[in-house]
Amino acid sequence: MGYVTTRDGVEIFYRDWGAREAQPIMFHHGWPLSSDDWDAQMLFFLSHGYRVVAHDRRGHGRSSQVSDGHDMDHYAADAYAVVEALDLKNVVHIGHSTGGGEVARYVARHGQPAGRVAKAVLVAAVPPLMLQTPENPEGTPMSVFDAWRATLAKNRAQFFRDVPAGPFYGFNREGASPMEGVIQNWWRQGMNGGAIAHYQGIKAFSETDQTEDLKAITVPTLVLHGEDDQVVPIEASALKTIKLLKNGTLKTYPGYSHGMLTTHPDVINADLLAFIRA
Repeated sequence: MGYVTTRDGVEIFYRDWGAREAQPIMFHHGWPLSSDDWDAQMLFFLSHGYRVVAHDRRGHGRSSQVSDGHDMDHYAADAYAVVEALDLKNVVHIGHSTGGGEVARYVARHGQPAGRVAKAVLVAAVPPLMLQTPENPEGTPMSVFDAWRATLAKNRAQFFRDVPAGPFYGFNREGASPMEGVIQNWWRQGMNGGAIAHYQGIKAFSETDQTEDLKAITVPTLVLHGEDDQVVPIEASALKTIKLLKNGTLKTYPGYSHGMLTTHPDVINADLLAFIRA
């Protein structure tokens, strides 16, 4: 574990486990979490002989709680700073939710041009565009994101309890069995980050149009999405993303939620491993 300092002076926390000569897999977490959200995946792939790396996005987790740079361009550049510092090559980049947007921009603008990326995986990812517009009627209305901002600003602690206890993991569905430890861990990760990063991050993940990023990606890319994702609806994300990718594969999961990496790690990890080994 350690820190990398970006060109604009931000300290990015990272974890780097496994043999230096092993193929690296780099994980990009979702909003408003941290690299801790990848525990189940990092331990799994470490046990299969891979080098696993994950970082906390600026303003999140243990990274610097700066007041600016909370946008996809900086997110991708920060990830590249970690890759360069560790001299990672032939990397598989896996991103969840906002982290999926980070991966798309990273691969398109940094990874491919530098020849450092082997494959990419977008899990319940926000691209191409979450926001509802005349050109994107399947998206989520701005009023929803405005409500998130208002709720976060009023009582972030309660908001960060309600999200995992409800739609994030599908615990609000009839017959669901909420996992208290999972809910508390989501809350813990969120509250470790900075409120300004989380507030500004809503704009980053909801309003960034990543159509051109997806079109630019040429490496093999796996798109995974739960069909009951209440946070990033599949109609506005994965089903559009797969049409924009030059070398993409789509797999969907009936009944799975936005947080399926945590609720169904055995299933998702096996599919990730098969894709990486292919």
